[in-house]
Amino acid sequence: GIPVIFRTGARATRAQAVMAMRRHLIDLRRDLPGSRGAGFDQRTGQVVLLVRSEDAQRFGLDAIRARAEAVSGVPVRVAINDLDEANMATDVSTMIEGGVRLEGFQDGHRRMCTSGFVVNDGSRDAIATAAHCPDELIWRDEQGEQVPLVFTGQWGVAYQDVQINLSPGPAGAVFYADRSVGERRSVSTWRNLASTRAGDFVCHWGESSRYSCGQVELTDYAPPGELCGGPCQPSWVTVEGPSCVPGDSGGPVFSGSVAFGIAKGINRRSDGRCAFYYYMSTDFLPPPWRLRYTGDAGTPRR
Repeated sequence: GIPVIFRTGARATRAQAVMAMRRHLIDLRRDLPGSRGAGFDQRTGQVVLLVRSEDAQRFGLDAIRARAEAVSGVPVRVAINDLDEANMATDVSTMIEGGVRLEGFQDGHRRMCTSGFVVNDGSRDAIATAAHCPDELIWRDEQGEQVPLVFTGQWGVAYQDVQINLSPGPAGAVFYADRSVGERRSVSTWRNLASTRAGDFVCHWGESSRYSCGQVELTDYAPPGELCGGPCQPSWVTVEGPSCVPGDSGGPVFSGSVAFGIAKGINRRSDGRCAFYYYMSTDFLPPPWRLRYTGDAGTPRR
């Protein structure tokens, strides 16, 4: 005796709206640095963009909505969402995070890499990056001070390209999705290699190429030559270009708040453009190191 009512006429499917948010929320944040986020309203088929009243007065709700729809390609409703800044807990970590610039000397030259994700061995927090980065790395904190990150170990043969450097103190499961606009995210979970599919839409942040997104192409890729301390195993994942540049190595590959892997290398076309980059899945973090994620209750896992 329970009535079931179907309401038709939604202007976008949930899949379309969620994909649009994954692809374009950072674009919208560039236009509205103070935006409060966005969500999908299943009742209307609209993405609801939350903005501050100051931005609404400055730009106008209609102009914000028109810009958001032009960027995202889905219907948008704009709602004012003012919060009490004085009572908001700050989420600015003074410790190491994923997606930050790392520097060190290698072969007599200063080299740059990007940090991947925060990891933990049961008692210590650390950062994971690429094994072919310099061993001894420094990171500049938010005050611009150079902070040395103690080298713990590296694994760079066959199916791995990962290095662990200790955090100077406790660190959270946080990484930068786009450091140029201060876009931080918490790692909520991870995606194993066996669960990764061609066509998955993923993003990555690199200190050289910055923020970009693309589709997974090959899930069992073996890089050529001796790029893995010898022959590579077919365990790497490729992501289509066009954004990949040296210096991105070690950076986070993710979708939303889901960690996929750590960037390793790039493949260029004859004209020098990026054909694809490839990454190591978080499956291959070396035990006992495990990915930190929200809700781990002190027991990080892969």
